[in-house]
Amino acid sequence: MIYNLAIYIYVSAVRLAALFNKKVSKMVKGEKEAFSVLKRQIDPQAKYIWFHAASLGEFEQGRPLIELIRKRFPQYKILQTFFSPSGYEVRKDYKGADVVCYLPLDTPRNVRRFINAARPCMAFFIKYEFWKNYLSELHRRGIPVYSVCSIFRPNQVFFRWYGATYRNVLKCFSHLFVQNEESVHLLENVGVKNTTIAGDTRFDRVLEICQEAKELPLVKLFKGNNHQTLVAGSSWAPDEDIFIPYFNAHPEMKLVIAPHVIDESHLHEIESKLQRPAVRYTQATPENVGQADCLIIDCFGLLSSIYRYGEIAYIGGGFGVSIHNTLEAAVYGIPVIFGPNNYKFREAQGLKGCGGGLEIQGEADFHRQMDHLLSEEAYLLSAGKAAGDYVKNNAGALEKIMSIVRL
Repeated sequence: MIYNLAIYIYVSAVRLAALFNKKVSKMVKGEKEAFSVLKRQIDPQAKYIWFHAASLGEFEQGRPLIELIRKRFPQYKILQTFFSPSGYEVRKDYKGADVVCYLPLDTPRNVRRFINAARPCMAFFIKYEFWKNYLSELHRRGIPVYSVCSIFRPNQVFFRWYGATYRNVLKCFSHLFVQNEESVHLLENVGVKNTTIAGDTRFDRVLEICQEAKELPLVKLFKGNNHQTLVAGSSWAPDEDIFIPYFNAHPEMKLVIAPHVIDESHLHEIESKLQRPAVRYTQATPENVGQADCLIIDCFGLLSSIYRYGEIAYIGGGFGVSIHNTLEAAVYGIPVIFGPNNYKFREAQGLKGCGGGLEIQGEADFHRQMDHLLSEEAYLLSAGKAAGDYVKNNAGALEKIMSIVRL
C-alpha cells in the first residue's frame, strides 16, 4: 500500500534526522518508550478514553473536553498522547490525564501494539490528526473515534482527484465535530455526512480561564491608576520594534511585555530598546514595581491572567511564522492588535470581522491604531466590547459535542 510505504520512508527519514536534531531525537526516543509507559501505567481494570493531539495548540483544544469528561464521568481514565515534543515536554505532567506519552508512528505493527496495550474504549483525535492505520484499526475493532475542532479546506488531499483512497480514512470516524460550514460541505461532497458544526473548544476554554484568572498583586501595583496600559503577549523582536518606540514616545501609557522567548539575550535586547524605567517581574517588589513604566514578564504561566490588567492587547508572531493566541486577550473585552500573518486563524478573522481585532501592516499602522484607541474612549470601548462578545457568542462547543458523544 502506498500509504504504508510512505510511512516507512518517513520513519527512516525521522530516525536519520534524529542524529542531528535534538527535538526529533526526543520524539524518536519518546515513541520507543511509549510501549513501556503503557505497560507500567495502564490499569487493566480501568476504562480509558484516549485523546491524541499533535502538539500543544491542539492539546489546548482538547483540554476543555478532557476536563469536562473527568468532571462528569470520573469512572473513566484518560490517556493523552502527543506527536510533537513541543506538546509532550510542556504537558507530560498534566494532572488531567492518568497516562501521558508519545504516539508511536503509524505503522501497522505499532498500531496493533499500541491499541492492544492501551485498550481504549473511545478515542478523540484533535483537529488535523488523520493517521490512517490508527483510525482503520479503531474502526475495525468497533471503538468509537471522534474528530474534534477539525477544519477542512479544498486543497487537502481528501478532496483532490488523487486522494480517493486516502479519503476513506474519514469514514472511520464515528462523528466529525468541525469548526465551520465549509468543512461540512466539503465532507458531504465526498460522502461523509456524520458531521456537526460545533465550533472551537478554545472559546469555552478561555472563558473558563478568565473566570479562574489569578489575582497578581505585583501587576496590579505596577498598573496603579493608569488607564492606558498595553499588554504585549508572546512578542518577538519584530513586534517589539513596532510597539516599543511608540511606548518610549508616550509617557502617559504603561507597557507589559511577555516575550515568547525568555532567555537572557532576548531580555537584554528588550531592555536595550526601552528608554523608560523598566523592571523584570522576577525582580519586582512592592517597593520598586510602581516606579516602573514597563514590566517585563520573564517567567511562564502568567500571561492569560495578565491580560485582565490591560486596556489594549498586542499579540505577537504576526510578523513571523504566525500570530499566537488572540482569544486569551479578547475574552477580557479589550481590543486585540496583531500583525498580517493571521489568515490561517479563524478566530483572528472573526475578531477582525467584528471590529475587536485590528490588523496592522507595520509601525505606521500600529501608531495610527494606538492614537485612535487612546484618544477616543468610545472607539476603545466599542472595539473591546466587540472582542469580548465575539468570544462569548462562539462558546458552546463542549455541550454540542457532549450531546452526541455517549458515555
